[in-house]
Amino acid sequence: MFPGIGTLINVVTIIGGAAIGVLIGNRMKIKTRDLLTDVLGLVTFLGAGSALIPLWSNRYIDALPSGWALLVVLGSLLIGGLIGSALNLEDRLDGVGEKLRQRFGASQESPFIEGFVSASLLFAIGPLAILGSISDGMSTGIDQLLLKSTLDFFAAMAFATSLGWGVAVSALPVGLYQGAWTVIGLALGKVLAGYQVDAITVVGGIMLLCIAFRLLKIKSVAVGNLLPALAIAPLLALAMHQFI
Repeated sequence: MFPGIGTLINVVTIIGGAAIGVLIGNRMKIKTRDLLTDVLGLVTFLGAGSALIPLWSNRYIDALPSGWALLVVLGSLLIGGLIGSALNLEDRLDGVGEKLRQRFGASQESPFIEGFVSASLLFAIGPLAILGSISDGMSTGIDQLLLKSTLDFFAAMAFATSLGWGVAVSALPVGLYQGAWTVIGLALGKVLAGYQVDAITVVGGIMLLCIAFRLLKIKSVAVGNLLPALAIAPLLALAMHQFI
């Protein structure tokens, strides 16, 4: 596989889901949609578990002082969470969506425009798009983007039942956005040491757990505020590595 394959799959699933949504209309029952969401939430737990495995790898543990493997993750999330909360990233992400809706007049324009704007925001603005794309670029796997592709497939299907083909066109900005993050991940994969990549992967796994909690309606965690932890993790791991 090549870097970017995860985003390519994501784009195809959005288009495919939208096409099916246009064809089947409103035939999918609400209970069926809820059941599918619950299933995806459970699968997200599995994806999170897979991302957490490097926490116990020899490469990661041996690169840090004794007992600091978990503390690096904790420190990254705490520092990242404080930065994200101070910058109010979660609300800012939501605010970007509202501003775009107002700018395009999505609620007053044609269903095509509303579908394009709404779906673009739903599929592009979110931690999983960033996490998965960076992981794809660093060649640490496309599991997260495959999960996102599944989520987006059913979401596109649901949106397109009422908003039409504009939902399918949203695949274009999604592809460009995630492609940019994939390039960033590709650069990071060539610069960072293996244990630093492991630190990012584990922190991303914690965020996946938060997303699973949301899908299952267990707990709504402000995952957007935790995004700076992805940048803190490799830096903190590098700093601790110096004490060996």
